[in-house]
Amino acid sequence: MRSPQRRHRRAARAEAAAARRPGRTGLLVTQVLVLTLFATLLVRMWYLQVPMADHFRSLAEASHTQTLIVPATRGQILDAVGRPLVRNRTELVVSADYHALMAQDDGGDAVLRRLAGVLDRPFEELRQRTRLCGPDVPRPCWPGSPYQPISLAEDVDPKVALQIMERREEFPAISAQQQAQREHTRGSAAVQTLGYLSPITAQELEERENLRTQFTGVDQVGRDGLEAAYDEELRGTAGRRRLGVDNMGNVTGVVHESPSQPGMHLVTSLDRRVQDIVEEALARGVKRSRNEGNPADAAAGVVMDVRTGRIVAMASLPTYDPEVWDGGIDQETYDGLLSEKAGEPLISRAVQGQFPPGSTFKVSSLAAAAENGYSLDADYACPSSITVGGRSFQNFEGNAHGTLDLHRAIVVSCNTVFYKLGYDMWRKDGGIKPKGEPEDAMAAMATGFGFGAPTGIDLPHEVPGRIPDREWKREYWEAGREDACARAENGYPEVAKDDPGHADYLKRAAEEFCVDGYAWRAGDAVNFAIGQGDVLVTPLQLARAYAAIANGGTLWEPRVGKGFVSADGKQTREIPPVKAGELPVSDATLDYLRGALTDVPKEGTAQGAFDGFPQDRVSIAGKTGTATLLGRHESAWFASFAPADDPRFAVVVLISQGGTGGAMAAPVARDIYDGIYGFPPKSDGAPPESERGDAPGEADARKPEDEPLAPAIPGGVPPAELPTVRPDGTIVAPEGYAD
Repeated sequence: MRSPQRRHRRAARAEAAAARRPGRTGLLVTQVLVLTLFATLLVRMWYLQVPMADHFRSLAEASHTQTLIVPATRGQILDAVGRPLVRNRTELVVSADYHALMAQDDGGDAVLRRLAGVLDRPFEELRQRTRLCGPDVPRPCWPGSPYQPISLAEDVDPKVALQIMERREEFPAISAQQQAQREHTRGSAAVQTLGYLSPITAQELEERENLRTQFTGVDQVGRDGLEAAYDEELRGTAGRRRLGVDNMGNVTGVVHESPSQPGMHLVTSLDRRVQDIVEEALARGVKRSRNEGNPADAAAGVVMDVRTGRIVAMASLPTYDPEVWDGGIDQETYDGLLSEKAGEPLISRAVQGQFPPGSTFKVSSLAAAAENGYSLDADYACPSSITVGGRSFQNFEGNAHGTLDLHRAIVVSCNTVFYKLGYDMWRKDGGIKPKGEPEDAMAAMATGFGFGAPTGIDLPHEVPGRIPDREWKREYWEAGREDACARAENGYPEVAKDDPGHADYLKRAAEEFCVDGYAWRAGDAVNFAIGQGDVLVTPLQLARAYAAIANGGTLWEPRVGKGFVSADGKQTREIPPVKAGELPVSDATLDYLRGALTDVPKEGTAQGAFDGFPQDRVSIAGKTGTATLLGRHESAWFASFAPADDPRFAVVVLISQGGTGGAMAAPVARDIYDGIYGFPPKSDGAPPESERGDAPGEADARKPEDEPLAPAIPGGVPPAELPTVRPDGTIVAPEGYAD
């Protein structure tokens, strides 16, 4: 039997053991937790140092590097033979290192003041150009990276640049270096077609993420013409240069560099010699017109290959000096390029100018009549005037030609024959209140000729022209009814002060328009038939239409770009012609039209302009046109193609407010054909004004009539092949076309 003391000791030992057990458990848990934390830390350290090493290395480098985009050398724009139209030239540019300038005690003011004296520029201009552009910093400022040299002055005289470089201690942070600049080799020739460059905007970089990988804020992009249409191919591929930078922003070296790839050369279908001929012929035509007392204010000329739709030459006056874009353009100068007072020289009249076509439009009207039941063998009356809807519509200068066929109506340009055709077809549709769906055959044919819609040329900002019909008239009325009704009530007091009769006429016209201006009236139909009224076309549209008549009915999408050749000549790519459609005209009607147009320069309204031209060698087919707009002087047109028996070129000339087509536009076209084929120019008793060939503005080199001229295009056939670019960058013309 156990004593009570032994039992007490045993219980005490049990209690002590029980008390020790929770402490041991907690210690064990703590040990496990510590070991787990150490294991987790080791795994994390391994993850950061091994799998994520490259990632953090790149982040570390990024925090001490700056990546610059290095623009590629832009490709040249060449003519069809390989002659440069736009190329790159180098010029001396004085630049500043932003960080080195800002590190100076005065922020570089003293250096810039000394530099202003050497450059003969205002200090304030240089100071402003060193500011970094931002939301609160207006131009002028630096739109690029602070790690790029900031341009302070362009096209610096080498002697001035040498002074700066020899006195480096006086001009710390300043350097002078060669930079590429775009150069138009022919000055203002074809400037609207070639286009221009301007810096990409901060807004564009912000809105389009893909641009940020290709551009900095100072890079140039195409803004108009071919420079814009083929910007990506011309631009090439930008390179990358990663610079090491310390914590003070100073560049420590180049970490990595990937070279840029130069842009492709764009070969165009333009012929530089023909372009010069067109430019000079238009300038002479405008001057001749003004000498006759006409307020000629603009002109355009188009030469197209009728077999492919390729543009051989395209000119527009007034023009401008492309050097205005060098170093950036200020707002005042840019506004001047678009001002009506200056003649809006930035706009291409060939592609963006809309004018009534006058009698050149009669080819469409004749086709509409022939395809809608009117006989090509019938005779039609050509009185001096006809009365339609209570109004008298007259022939030009009130001439009457008796009875004639449609061939002769084209040759002598009888308006009254076409007035009657338009009126009869309008009545056939039901007149002012047609029953059912009217055919509007003349409008439908004009649309089939490609009028009233863009041609699809590879240039930006093309306008569609206008082919009015019943639907258009209603839309026009709905848009202007409110204003017309107000004028019908209140009249034109501002006009009445100087011309009460004209103000009364305008008020009556407003009253008529207010009531039923939606109606397609007989006057609308007859004016449409001769390309007047509300009909508007562009010179390019007219050239394409006449090219289609010449080639048997094919409407081409006009093209200026012909192909691409790499800077080393190893890669080439052609831009193929694109067929847009066919004229909705029978072969018989097309033959009839070609025959009539062939007689216009021989015995019709263009006979005087082509007097003495060797039609036996190159027969010209064409049509004169004289168009009027309310409040403006008549404009002169000549639309043509040649040779008539084997057509190759379509030539269209417009002189806005220049007079009659036969007297003013046709002589310009004759000058163009003379140059293309190398014929002696027509003598008018006065010496020619300028060179025809490769150097506009130099001394006249046109030869006497007894000496042959070299044709601008050998054999009268544009080259089919692209020029060859050699590995050294020199360009070789296609065989048979070398200068």
